[in-house]
Amino acid sequence: MKILKITGLLLFVAGFFVFNASFFWADYRLTENAVKKSIHDEQKQALFLTEASAILDRPVSSNFEFIHYVSEIFETINEKQLTKYAITEDELDRLAKLSEATFSIANVDSVFRTSNETSSFKNKVFKDFGGSLESRTFSSPEELHTELKNVSAKVRDYAIINRAGFDRYAQKDIKYSLAKASAESPVRNNPLLYLLLTFGLCIIGAALYILPKIKESKGIKNNNIFFHPMKNVGWLGILTGTWLIVFYVILYFFPEYMTNWIIMVDPISEMLNGHEAGRFFLYGFIYTLCILVMGVRMIIHYRHSKYQIFRTLSVMFFQTAFAFLIPEFLIRLNKPYFDFKNIWPLDYSFFFDFRLDQLRESGALGIFMLGWGIALIIIAVPVFVYFFGKRWYCSWVCGCGGLAETLGDPYRQLSDKSLKAWKIERWMVHGVLAFAIVMTAAVLYTYWTKSSWFLIVDSYSLREVYGSFIGAAFAGVIGTGFYPLMGNRVWCRFGCPLAAYLGLIQRFKSRFRITTNGGQCISCGNCSTYCEMGIDVRWYAQRGQNIVRSSCVGCGVCSAVCPRGVLNLEVKDEEGRFGKPILIGNNNAKLDV
Repeated sequence: MKILKITGLLLFVAGFFVFNASFFWADYRLTENAVKKSIHDEQKQALFLTEASAILDRPVSSNFEFIHYVSEIFETINEKQLTKYAITEDELDRLAKLSEATFSIANVDSVFRTSNETSSFKNKVFKDFGGSLESRTFSSPEELHTELKNVSAKVRDYAIINRAGFDRYAQKDIKYSLAKASAESPVRNNPLLYLLLTFGLCIIGAALYILPKIKESKGIKNNNIFFHPMKNVGWLGILTGTWLIVFYVILYFFPEYMTNWIIMVDPISEMLNGHEAGRFFLYGFIYTLCILVMGVRMIIHYRHSKYQIFRTLSVMFFQTAFAFLIPEFLIRLNKPYFDFKNIWPLDYSFFFDFRLDQLRESGALGIFMLGWGIALIIIAVPVFVYFFGKRWYCSWVCGCGGLAETLGDPYRQLSDKSLKAWKIERWMVHGVLAFAIVMTAAVLYTYWTKSSWFLIVDSYSLREVYGSFIGAAFAGVIGTGFYPLMGNRVWCRFGCPLAAYLGLIQRFKSRFRITTNGGQCISCGNCSTYCEMGIDVRWYAQRGQNIVRSSCVGCGVCSAVCPRGVLNLEVKDEEGRFGKPILIGNNNAKLDV
């Protein structure tokens, strides 16, 4: 068995090495076809091709060098467009003289005649951004000139780059598209071979390392876990966390550098949805594999507990079917991408304008998806939490919880059990929920009124901040990258707005609780050690007190590791959930307070 484990470890390391090394195995050759494929506006295509002539059809040896050249091209184009289309001081002076005390938008036609393309552009954008000045009376020429300069600044900051150049969002998408279309590498020539040499070796190696555990006697064995360099923030855990953090940063913020990895899964994407892979297809593929492989480990590790076996099978099924396969099949059928198990506010973009428009324009199925999503929020969540607690979602269905319970299981003992951590957790998780509610209200207000401002907040900026800092940095970079550093439920404890919503209902209106038999507790501390949500379970067990904490996800591991059967996950009448028992010998008496 030891030989099998060593062989498996070596195969996994080999596959992991090839995967990381392939990040750099590519040359890049920018072609006219790649530009036309990536930039759909013909005028912008021509601008880009003109500035890119120096590197067109010339091999570039690394993705970093290639992206540097592309970034310089965007910068040059934007500078030239700003020079060409910026409204000059002379033009502002002429507008001010024509307007006298009362401004008329008709005067714009006199200054910016539509006889040539540049003047026509200025005419249109000034009217778009300066329409609010129409018929306004100004007390002095200086006041009018100040307002005109403000309009000119808005034109410069927003209109010219967005309409005539390349804004940062367009640059990000085009850089990625150009890098993928321009890559020349062994991976592109034979993606299936590299799939086998990377993911294939990692899966086989992990299986050989995990499966021998079946021969061990049943029961959880965590001997020396706090001396393990991977499982107690040792050097191996720090390296693992660092790799995960770097991976997520590249995935969310710099996908143009990971094109070789994305090319590798193109055949699988084309088989499932009929299109080339994107960065989130790669992520979904890796995510699903991690849950499946580490789910097998979870089942073997907790095979003495039927609850753990069925719970693990459930998260494996929901991730594979609902989060990965069904959405890809929907794309093949030209239907909206939709994860039927994802619920707002975890699915924070559910009410974004492009999602609502897409669902409304997709006929009966789209309307059903919209209704399904709303029904989950207002009906399914309170009803299921009332009967089963938040565990029905967080530990049986959720993809975030599925990854935490499988890939993150070796790190559950690292969760902070201190009172300070609990206080921070309550403020943070409910703060994110409040942020999600405000952001969604702003987005819906914008959608129905067509105004970008909600009270004193720009709704587009608000959702950008939420998406970057909560959806990407917190949920991804920190939420998963910190597994080996702070435990496997960092996101669920401190950031998930859906966990906060579920927890509020579980705390005050639910039949679920973990009951304790305090007379049997030997204070071994296993329950607290392995609580991934940072609950000091032993504190409750020693007092024979029910555990009804809103953060509890009902994973049941505290019960599984208890040597005396003190803890039980139960669903009973609400009466008595908040009873405050005291110990009297080996029994307890409830005090009605």
